[in-house]
Amino acid sequence: MNRQERADAADVLAGVGRHWGLVLAFGVVTVLAGLFALAWPGRTIQVIAVLFGLQLVVAGIFRFVAALATDDESGGTRVLLALLGVLSFIVGLYALRNVLVTIAALALLLGIFWIVNGAVEAFTALSHRGMQGRGWTIFMGLLSIVAGVVVLVYPGISLATLAIVLGLWLLLFGAMEIVLAFRLRSAGHATAQVAPAT
Repeated sequence: MNRQERADAADVLAGVGRHWGLVLAFGVVTVLAGLFALAWPGRTIQVIAVLFGLQLVVAGIFRFVAALATDDESGGTRVLLALLGVLSFIVGLYALRNVLVTIAALALLLGIFWIVNGAVEAFTALSHRGMQGRGWTIFMGLLSIVAGVVVLVYPGISLATLAIVLGLWLLLFGAMEIVLAFRLRSAGHATAQVAPAT
């Protein structure tokens, strides 16, 4: 029985490790969006709005697929992750379709998304004690909530300042996703080598 449980856990880890490329691609796209936001904060607000929309669409697809693909999450957590993915996708599509409105409402959209995203990530990490990188996930979730509240409380913040804040957040988030991708790859390789022995 114990051996069977270990074999099942090894299969799950090996499966997650095989999909590390998706996490890496998402992290690279997020870092690129952050670099663009930092490089041209004042002159290319429209480009930043489009990149913001694209990043939300990609994040929504990634989160929705991840919610359906993971078997080790509880039903409630999977529903929350799927809803977050759908919300991200819808907000991203709206941002892409209405770029001028997005520029005017970027602070509002960003604040709402950061609060919801941070709350879901913090809740997911708090409800799973064995989650890898749990402390970082909680920290990033709380940071996202604080950033969202600040943006909503101070709507008069300039778009250039908002672009810099967005760029820094995207860089940090993307870097964490890239590190996570390589950790998943290492865990998958290690599990694949150990699995035949068990």
